[in-house]
Amino acid sequence: MNKYKKIILGLAVICLFYAGINAQNASKNTEIAAPKNYQAILPESAPPLQSLLSRSIGEMLNSYPPRGFKSDDIAATLIDLRDANNVRWANFRGDAQIYPASVVKIFYMAALERQMEDGKIKSTPELERGLKDMIVDSSNDATHYIVDVLTEAPAGGELTAKELEIFAADRNAVNRFYSSLGYERINVNQKTYCEDLYGRERQFWNAGKNRNMLTTNATARLLAEIVTGRIAAPERTRAMMDLLKRNSFVETKDPDNQATGFAGKALIDKKINDARLWSKAGWTSKSRHDAAYIETADGLKFVLVIFTENHSNEHEPIPNIAGKIIEGLKEIKY
Repeated sequence: MNKYKKIILGLAVICLFYAGINAQNASKNTEIAAPKNYQAILPESAPPLQSLLSRSIGEMLNSYPPRGFKSDDIAATLIDLRDANNVRWANFRGDAQIYPASVVKIFYMAALERQMEDGKIKSTPELERGLKDMIVDSSNDATHYIVDVLTEAPAGGELTAKELEIFAADRNAVNRFYSSLGYERINVNQKTYCEDLYGRERQFWNAGKNRNMLTTNATARLLAEIVTGRIAAPERTRAMMDLLKRNSFVETKDPDNQATGFAGKALIDKKINDARLWSKAGWTSKSRHDAAYIETADGLKFVLVIFTENHSNEHEPIPNIAGKIIEGLKEIKY
């Protein structure tokens, strides 16, 4: 090899070296930062609220034959937002880690809005379409796209152990974001699927040991932080609320419609047609969940998150409890 070829080769190596550094620096662009002046919502425990939630769940459980619906099959968290300066809450197994189905999509939505707010991800018509389809239609395909954009760790063939380690670090960007805000006992690094996982996605899933997991406490906190404009700038939280807005009195024959088949059914059953609902539901062959924020004309403002397992075809427990909460909250004075 003559000296000129050696020089060219050397320059090429140097270019590749700096390209690698730039790529590493670019990967830092996927890190999701807390909003400026972020203050976590810190609700206080309230015995009257705890009594209401526990009683409502107990009455629902007692409506089933013995052991027909076990207490381990349900978790719930209630946050009373009527007084913005004195937020109160209660929970029933609120720290239990449960597969969240499509409810996890609100965690991806909030993370994406933060990245767009910081200019790390540019809003485009296609990105807005994907975000809308993920939340409004609960599209799993749209969720795949949003997770890829957020983490820059797309699906593909199997990886070596070292490659998988790098992939995992990238895919855990959303986990790091929520951990930095003090969220605990959650795992939000997997896509949602209708059928099965393949290639590196299945490797990363690790035989189910790395499944998505949420608690109702964490989910209720995030929804409350969206409602109160804490998780992102006002225009961003308003955009999220627009996507979560539901009309419980829409005409539909779909028993799993997010607006009419979950907490919204309580509004229908009680004919509260002047109430407003924002929600994200999720269901699988085993799970039936709902994360809802409800406002009523007489002043109620509350977040109610209910996760149920092993009763995915039971449509009444969630609206049953929501209805009891609506009635009971009217009587609570702190």
